[in-house]
Amino acid sequence: MPSRLLFRLGICALLGLLAGFLALAIAVPNEPAIPVPLLTLFSPGLKIAELVMPQEHGSLAWTFGWFLRIAIAVNTALYFLVFSAIAYILARRSNTR
Repeated sequence: MPSRLLFRLGICALLGLLAGFLALAIAVPNEPAIPVPLLTLFSPGLKIAELVMPQEHGSLAWTFGWFLRIAIAVNTALYFLVFSAIAYILARRSNTR
């Protein structure tokens, strides 16, 4: 039973990483065209990374690297929770039938 749970969490984590990265890849070039509430709903990592990054920047590579790490981590956490909730609901539904 624990191996099944670990497998489910691993799948949710992998799907969350892929969805988080994809959401960021779509949100960054379209940021001026998408309304802020909608952008924050689908890619909260973008706005959180903008808030967390310091005003005084180091090198461009350091700034951009940490910006991407923060944004992808937040998006991954969000989509991991979404996929975990969906898996939990589907597992509960299949057990009740």
